[in-house]
Amino acid sequence: MGIHRLNHAVLFVSDLARSLAFYENVLGFRKLPGGFAGAAFLQAAESANDHDLGLFEIGPTTQSAGPRVGLYHLAWEVGSLSELATMRDRLTAAGALTGASNHGSTKALYAQDPDGIEFEVCWLVPDAKVADELVPGMPPTRPLDIPAEIARYGADTPSGPRTDHTVWEQIFARRPR
Repeated sequence: MGIHRLNHAVLFVSDLARSLAFYENVLGFRKLPGGFAGAAFLQAAESANDHDLGLFEIGPTTQSAGPRVGLYHLAWEVGSLSELATMRDRLTAAGALTGASNHGSTKALYAQDPDGIEFEVCWLVPDAKVADELVPGMPPTRPLDIPAEIARYGADTPSGPRTDHTVWEQIFARRPR
């Protein structure tokens, strides 16, 4: 059992429009439809991931407490739902678990390291099943019930992979703009 790869990064930014222009025009990311006010999700040009980069606008930087420009969190991917359940137990035992969410295409745990650096540990729904998870009208974030997800997908179903670019094109085509 172990971490497979970095899944995505999320950054706090001071100016969302400026950051979007940079990541789109300089690095070739594409902005995904949807999201919410003050945030954008981007996909790398050759990626089949549901998003590779999240940008959350916090406004001009200050020295006050609260979010600052920079890294918000990293997402580490595990290989199965049973590994996600084990990781939940380990994070809980360490007093590090801060939350858990079902994002449709990913099942996610949130935690902090001893320095307070936030991170996510996630399992990705396989491409063949992801369209069933991301349906119009379904909330993008809901409570995570790992036993129910294991009953649905199986404890040892491999995470992802995100290899089919057309899956996301079909899903985004169904969403209202």
